[in-house]
Amino acid sequence: MNKIIRNGTIVTASETYQADILIKNGKIDTIGTALKDEGAEVIDAKGCYVFPGGVDPHTHLEMPFGGTVSKDDFETGTIAAAFGGTTSVIDFCLTEKGKPLSDAVKTWHAKSKDKSVIDYSFHLMISEINDKVLNELPEIIKNEGITSFKVFMAYKNVFQSDDETLYRTLLAAKDLGALVMVHAENGDVIEYLTKDALSKGQTEPIYHALTRPPEVEGEATGRAAQLTGLANSQLYVVHVSCKEAADKIAEARKKGYDVHGETCPQYLVLDQTYLEKPDFEGAKYVWSPPLREKWNQDALWNALRTGELQTIGSDQCSFDFRGQKDLGRDDFTKIPNGGPMIEDRFSILFSEGVLKGRISLNQFVDVTSTRSAKLFGIFPKKGTIAVGSDADIVIFNPEIKRTISASTHHMAVDYNAFEGMEVTGEPVSVLVRGEYIIHNKQFVGTPGSGRYMKRAKYGQLSKATDKTITIQ
Repeated sequence: MNKIIRNGTIVTASETYQADILIKNGKIDTIGTALKDEGAEVIDAKGCYVFPGGVDPHTHLEMPFGGTVSKDDFETGTIAAAFGGTTSVIDFCLTEKGKPLSDAVKTWHAKSKDKSVIDYSFHLMISEINDKVLNELPEIIKNEGITSFKVFMAYKNVFQSDDETLYRTLLAAKDLGALVMVHAENGDVIEYLTKDALSKGQTEPIYHALTRPPEVEGEATGRAAQLTGLANSQLYVVHVSCKEAADKIAEARKKGYDVHGETCPQYLVLDQTYLEKPDFEGAKYVWSPPLREKWNQDALWNALRTGELQTIGSDQCSFDFRGQKDLGRDDFTKIPNGGPMIEDRFSILFSEGVLKGRISLNQFVDVTSTRSAKLFGIFPKKGTIAVGSDADIVIFNPEIKRTISASTHHMAVDYNAFEGMEVTGEPVSVLVRGEYIIHNKQFVGTPGSGRYMKRAKYGQLSKATDKTITIQ
């Protein structure tokens, strides 16, 4: 059924204006004033912002880690994402050394089949580089539209790759038109610091942070950026948590390197003291990189405001406090790394960013939606409100106040990292390709309705700008 959104304020990464939107066949057909379409459903967005659906470039749904599996799968995770205003996610497909990359992709397709309620795609982990891998990558790009590769610089003996693997991946990505993503921490130094802490009987959750100091993140970020410059390639640093790493990205960009940085809501509003909570509750806040001293928050907000960091991912990787996190009650290294972030990304960025004057309304749209869509090859189909774009739209009430709580969230996990935090602004209705997923704050979607997105090569869309909007 055709729909017309009336009376709302449309916000893109570059414009803020009032107009109506006519939706036909899942796409934005017309943007103008006093639009008419007999028989169309009218959505009254009076008093609301009309945002493009959020693009979350960093999720781990149903991911195996540390002898367990993250609690939210492609059904519960994407339902929670939709409640939070996210209409597209890009999840990480983990590979195994010695096995075809295509096997891993098939596994992730099986995980997501008939489950996702929003559109989705995959990044591909690169754990080794050899002729077999290099020969398979062009087919992965062609057949699957996977145009981003992830290399871990940490988790020694689990995910960590060496510098040769990273450098050769950067060289391959340059030729193939792919974006290389890095988890930037010095895994070798972390391994030493961790063993040293355990030998001294330092087993509490806080030592997760103390054995992964900001210096190891800054060093790895700088090293990855330097290798990117040497390879004349392109890099995306995930989950930047501290000033040291943000500064290295800024330095690289000033040199003209094609380097981009992502941070996450948890690093903007939570700090290292949460890991000191008594009765093992600090384990709820164990993820990597760890939370930092509070002063880093101002540095990260400033980096978003000035464009030194470009995107906001959730790094969604939820584990129950009881039954999963408590695997590490006597050894912090056995606490599954990750937290439940996917649902509150939009509201936290609006409430703490826009309303407190840290970023503008248009920057909010850029960092939560548009820039990721451009970098990862789905713009302007996703990430903007323009004629011809998918009608992925969020009707957002900027006045609603709510308190974040596990008792009301829609994730499958048994706690919320932002428990008790009051935010202002909430998605009221969310549409994916013109169909309601959330309607008046109620889930009305269907598991399996989300579509897999094949993505364009890096560089084809990354420098695109929003379409010019002509008011009719």
